[in-house]
Amino acid sequence: MGHGSGAAVAAMSDHGGHGDHMALMDRDERRARWALYANIGLGLWLASSPLIYDSMTTQSVGEAARFVTVDRGLPSIEWRASALAISDVVSGLAIALFGALSLAPRTKTWAQWAVAFIGIWLFFAPLIFWSPSAAQYNNNLLIGSAVIALSVLVPMMPGMSMAGMMDPKNIPPGWTYSPSTDAQRLPIVAMALIGLLTSRILTAYQLGHIDTVWEPFFAGSLADPRNGTEEIITSDMSKAWPIPDGGLGTVSYVLEILMAVMGTRDRWRTMPWMVTFFGILVIPLGVVSIYFIISQPIVIGTWSTLALIAALAMLIMIPFALDEVIAMGQFLAWAKRRGKPLIRTFFQGDAVEAGAEDASDVMASPSTFWADAKRGLTLPWTLAASIVLGAFLMLTRVILGNEGEMANSDHVVGALVITVAIIATAEVARALRFINVAFGAWLVAAPFLLTGAGPLGAIVSVVVGIALIGLSLPRGKRSPEHYASWDKYVI
Repeated sequence: MGHGSGAAVAAMSDHGGHGDHMALMDRDERRARWALYANIGLGLWLASSPLIYDSMTTQSVGEAARFVTVDRGLPSIEWRASALAISDVVSGLAIALFGALSLAPRTKTWAQWAVAFIGIWLFFAPLIFWSPSAAQYNNNLLIGSAVIALSVLVPMMPGMSMAGMMDPKNIPPGWTYSPSTDAQRLPIVAMALIGLLTSRILTAYQLGHIDTVWEPFFAGSLADPRNGTEEIITSDMSKAWPIPDGGLGTVSYVLEILMAVMGTRDRWRTMPWMVTFFGILVIPLGVVSIYFIISQPIVIGTWSTLALIAALAMLIMIPFALDEVIAMGQFLAWAKRRGKPLIRTFFQGDAVEAGAEDASDVMASPSTFWADAKRGLTLPWTLAASIVLGAFLMLTRVILGNEGEMANSDHVVGALVITVAIIATAEVARALRFINVAFGAWLVAAPFLLTGAGPLGAIVSVVVGIALIGLSLPRGKRSPEHYASWDKYVI
């Protein structure tokens, strides 16, 4: 993982002086120049693509795409295909132009970013125009991903602080490990890839590219011929979005993958802006998307296997991402105390006075990979038991015969208990387990406030609530890792 400057930074300790470092940077920049040429070719590929698939799109789309047009009240298939074709031609020529400008020293910084932003537009264009063609959609998705990677991931990212890149330290001051190693980020990439593959299927159905969605468990309403997944992604909740909400998930997962592989193991201080946006995508937006998914049976009345898989993948990502966000926040606080320009430091990064360097190969073997990947993560038995209780609560409708308000409450609370417990496996977020104390208190009170629970269900709710409170109070065994000033919050 990383960009072209990684080799220069890694080799810094063996080469003294600013001149040697600049020579290394210049060498690595020349070696990565092929990526900028490749973007020119990809731009021309995109601009010429409508000549291949546009006539097929307007004449031979399936019935599913025509049904989506009527069901969503969209403009005609011909208009949407033409609009996206125009977008592809303009975007492709712009990528080729800015790709060429990226080769010139005076214009390379802004031109590389221009290519990256056009890549982001390519993610959204097929969703905004409701592309009736799978070829158009997948072409834009792949080209968009490639040009972003080749403009700001493979070459040296433009605009980074020279002092920050020259500093070899990658372990934050007061920490015992780097939260930005490849092993720390690879689990996030793997989970985001799972989410991407599932959301692509949902998006294809919403756009009318496929007639049905794989769903092995949830048949949905007996009065509706569609399965549970199809009902959910065509429900009123889904139609509240002006574009396919499955496509928004696809964009989110692609950006998470690109951001997860961006930079080297010192990116917590060299790319604070990127770590911030990456954290926003993974943590708050992840929690919100998880809540929407767990509320589906209550609002819509059925489940989606693919959505559940995506929610689980999103949930697993969160504890792996938290420590890096904390380290980045500590770095910015340090920079502010030193009187450094906060906005410039946020976007360009900087060096640090303390800290340490770790040049070990964390990907050398599966054992070294896993040993580094799980640094900062622990699963005390109390959190494991809380997860089990959360899963039990989600099944009280089946196990205890709870109904109505009580069954819905158990379902939502159980899912949230699991969410909190899994996030709290990150030691920097261990204090979040106290949220489950509030959920436990609600479970104690719920039988007296809600309808739908029999005598056994009421007793079980009280017992589970008390147990959850007791399990959420102790911190549990923690690892020998340290997190500088954040240690006092690992309670």
